[in-house]
Amino acid sequence: MRLPPYADLLGLTIAGDEDGAPLLLMPWSIGVMGRPGFLHGGAIGGLLEMAAFSALYARYGDAERPRIKPITVTVDYMRGGREAETFAIGTVARLGTRVANLEAVAWQDDRAKPIAVARMNVLLVRN
Repeated sequence: MRLPPYADLLGLTIAGDEDGAPLLLMPWSIGVMGRPGFLHGGAIGGLLEMAAFSALYARYGDAERPRIKPITVTVDYMRGGREAETFAIGTVARLGTRVANLEAVAWQDDRAKPIAVARMNVLLVRN
């Protein structure tokens, strides 16, 4: 699976696979820094969005993959992301013919202590 150009801007790579969904890794860099010593909230949100979209895209082959248009996006920031590698994985909670419900979680050192969680509803635009 190839990540979109926005993922390159954040430095995202695929670090593995869990239950068919890509595990994304965002390394620490000045480009994702917010206040000194912490990740920018937008970088965390972008990571969560890419994780959720990647989980959805993993369900489809390249030829049949629909375009997606976000309907709602809710991000809960639970703790500040520090100067460390950040991981995220998405899940498809429900996949309909026109709408998909997605979730994503981001963490750093301990997966049991997420730094942020996102829930998204997206419109599936088929060719």
